[in-house]
Amino acid sequence: MNEISGSKQELPNTSAWETLSAPSLSSASNMHHHHQTLQQDTSTTVMQVIVPTPVKLQGPILSPAQTVTDHCSQLGHLQQTPLMTQGLAPTNFSDLELSPELQQQGWKKFWSKRENRPYFWNKLTGESLWVVPSLKSQFDPITDPLGICGVPPVPGNGSIPLCTPSGGVKRRASEDGTAPAPKKFVLAGPWDLEIPTNVIIHERAPSNLPHVHPEVEALRCGLLAKLRLCYQELCHTRESIDAPKDSFNRWLMERKVIDCGSDPLLPSQCFPEISMSMYREIMNDIPIKLVRPKFTGDARKQLSRYAEAAKKMIESRAASPESRKVVKWNAEDTFQWLRRTVGATFDDFQDRLAHLKRQCQPHLTETVKASVEGICLKIYHLSTEYAKKIKDKNNQILKDNGLGDVIPLGGPASTQRKVWCYPVQFSLPTPRLPQVDYLPERDQTMLRFHGDTMCINNTHLTKLEHLYRYNCFDDKKFEMFLPRVWCMLKRYQTYLGNEGQATQMALPVTVFECLQRSFGVTFECFASPLNCYFRQYCSTFADTDSYFGSRGPFLDFRPVSGSFQANPPYCEELMEAMVNHFERLLADSTEPLSFVVFLPEWRDPAPNALLKLESSHFKRKQVVVLAMEHEYRHGLQHILPKGEVNIRAAHGTLVVWLQNAAGAARWGPTEERVEALLEAWRPGRERERDKQELLSPPRQTHQQIPATPVPVLATQTPPTMPLSQTLSTHPT
Repeated sequence: MNEISGSKQELPNTSAWETLSAPSLSSASNMHHHHQTLQQDTSTTVMQVIVPTPVKLQGPILSPAQTVTDHCSQLGHLQQTPLMTQGLAPTNFSDLELSPELQQQGWKKFWSKRENRPYFWNKLTGESLWVVPSLKSQFDPITDPLGICGVPPVPGNGSIPLCTPSGGVKRRASEDGTAPAPKKFVLAGPWDLEIPTNVIIHERAPSNLPHVHPEVEALRCGLLAKLRLCYQELCHTRESIDAPKDSFNRWLMERKVIDCGSDPLLPSQCFPEISMSMYREIMNDIPIKLVRPKFTGDARKQLSRYAEAAKKMIESRAASPESRKVVKWNAEDTFQWLRRTVGATFDDFQDRLAHLKRQCQPHLTETVKASVEGICLKIYHLSTEYAKKIKDKNNQILKDNGLGDVIPLGGPASTQRKVWCYPVQFSLPTPRLPQVDYLPERDQTMLRFHGDTMCINNTHLTKLEHLYRYNCFDDKKFEMFLPRVWCMLKRYQTYLGNEGQATQMALPVTVFECLQRSFGVTFECFASPLNCYFRQYCSTFADTDSYFGSRGPFLDFRPVSGSFQANPPYCEELMEAMVNHFERLLADSTEPLSFVVFLPEWRDPAPNALLKLESSHFKRKQVVVLAMEHEYRHGLQHILPKGEVNIRAAHGTLVVWLQNAAGAARWGPTEERVEALLEAWRPGRERERDKQELLSPPRQTHQQIPATPVPVLATQTPPTMPLSQTLSTHPT
């Protein structure tokens, strides 16, 4: 098979018998020439194309009943055909040129010497046809992932008109204006995945993170659990205390603010190596962990325990003589006060404890400083070592699947081309994933891999199916859906542990509905596939969550326009970095940009993020919702029963609107809108909404409020979808 060109072709100097007796040889040579032609055609293209290997043709197999004489008679009939016309293209073959649109879609025309007629081959899909291919219309993979909602192409060059038996062109329903409405997958539940995004970003390069794999994820989570246990043992053996509650999870979040390593979970490239967050939390629990006592007797016992622990620590450590003298004298003075004081009140014991801590804590801190820093360094170095093991495991899996030498696809670099925000894309191919057992039950579903079982509510699993359909472009047949769900569940189970539920608490559904209706919010800055309300959001883990709509970590996300909701995890370093990121984005953009921020109202002492937020010149309004007068959704809502999801907030919440001038003109916090938000956050409001839905389900409409003007972009070119979404960038 040769591509038609203007040069004259040489006729094969073979007989008909040689042609039939050695067809594999001629096919191989033709295929070789065809492959060389394809290499010449694709050498000028930028996109990497995987050319399918041609199938080797075999010679005719003679049945036992067929004799050589009969076969030779057939050859004699073939020899009567003039060989001068075999394999040559007709003179009018050049008139059947392909349209530029078909050539852009990858179609090329070739001549078959065996069949003595032209055929058409697509270098992008490997499809081959005997007839002129039809021109496929472009479609949006977000709103129309199957490409079934577009208007059929007009018959002409590149398409074959549908004809009736009488010979006329078949009439289409779309030509009469009676086309059926696009098919939608509507999902019922505490979320609304049908709301489109209004967020515009600059096109960005694909990520170099490897795709998830159950074996790698099991190894990573096992190493992280081992690291968490090591942290507990170091605190217990070196300082005789338990590891501070939530300290390890906050260390992971604080390290990821400055981490430049390749692992999405384990810190591996941070400077400085000692985490001040972990250092302060360990120091606060030395010599013992102080709690707020309920009764006077508990206050007296805590004072006695603190004095005894301080004296024991200063005697067993290599402390300076001055520190040893001060701590021992204050401890003995406290013991004497306890022996001679009768009828002391609760406040007396608390004041005495505060005085003792002020006198002893500086000397204790100086004594154990090197030991506590050693704990922080030990945990960080172990994390770096574990991250290297995980990277080696990923490389080994790629090598076992024949992908070890694959060069990552370059893709479009970060440019100034404006597009609607899209999920994280990968530059590496996907290895073959192992099987994950699917065990459905009445209310929950269990996914099992090598005896490790993950549970999820059926409603949340259905939600993940819809998110996967909207955002995953390399697995339209859902062949890798269950392994990827298992990896995501395993990641969050290990990350949260037994104490990290507060980092995944979400706002109630009624609050999200009000934010979308009144302030045009369509994007969550801190969410996960398990607790998100919209189908577009940012999350901590780009590798496990991108298949379900994640745009990656928010600190790496740089929008140009849009309305956002931010409810970050309660980590002071992360919240401060978030406020600084907001300030930069609002200062750099002249298009409508709005952030509705929810932070805990901590005032003793107030964190830097809270102070910066209140003093920002982009602040349009702030309100405080008192403690126990509003609710949150539990961080483990994907495994809890529906009646246990909503919990009262034990602290006040500060709500701040950060907007530039265009954002304030479009989504400004008027009194009516703020009052509507506070009413939607009233305790029990979500249960009232559920009861009302049972009585009369509302009709979902996602239109902006009448007072909201239409946004005008700085450039006249409308945002487009990146090419990486229209073509699959994950070859399997």
